[in-house]
Amino acid sequence: MAIARFPQVVLDCPDPAALATFYGALLDWPVQSDGDWATIRAEYGDSIGFQQVDGFVPPDWPGQERPQQLHLDVTVDDLDEAEAAVLRLGATKHPHQPGTTFRVFLDPAGHPFCLCVG
Repeated sequence: MAIARFPQVVLDCPDPAALATFYGALLDWPVQSDGDWATIRAEYGDSIGFQQVDGFVPPDWPGQERPQQLHLDVTVDDLDEAEAAVLRLGATKHPHQPGTTFRVFLDPAGHPFCLCVG
């Protein structure tokens, strides 16, 4: 049985509403925005999130000095059970936990991802 489902790609950016509007228009997905966060979602459920970051510096792809910037959010039914499962897989719980409906972890390579209550 899968630990999680429905990953959501989240892009860091200086203006979530503006970037969501761009991608919403590109994909014809409606935009939802609340200031620091915006989401576009297809009728069939796929979505992309946009997170406001102060002092955002865009990636310099394909260079590695400023590589691509994104993380995954995955939906889980039970945060405690999912946390135990991802820790068994080799994830590390990040010391900074800014919310109560999600938890931040680092994958084995150090990339951040979030377990989120559905």
